[in-house]
Amino acid sequence: MAFSPGHYGLEVWQEAMRLVRLVYLASSQMPEHERFGLQSQLRRSAVSVPSNIAEGAARGGKAEYARFLQITRGSLMELDTQLWLCQDLGYFAYDDDLKQMLQSVFVKLNGLIRSKQEGSTSK
Repeated sequence: MAFSPGHYGLEVWQEAMRLVRLVYLASSQMPEHERFGLQSQLRRSAVSVPSNIAEGAARGGKAEYARFLQITRGSLMELDTQLWLCQDLGYFAYDDDLKQMLQSVFVKLNGLIRSKQEGSTSK
């Protein structure tokens, strides 16, 4: 039997993985003194997006899955803020590729959250 978790087939998870790569590439341009500061935080925020999608998908119920997806959305907005900070500080441009990828993940994530919340009741 092959190992194939359900989140592999989620378009939002696949795009979030591509977003991580874009963030790592962009943040590699940051100055050395940010290695353990903003660069590290930026990368952790980016990595948490597909990680939380995967963890939520591995959970049992829709309500818990939706909760992990909401946490993911928070991490995504944290990442957006950090990308703006990097641009404002002159480390790199928060360019259209990054913005479009982040927005695409946000839209797909919201759709997945809605689908998990429909018909589920919180206890």
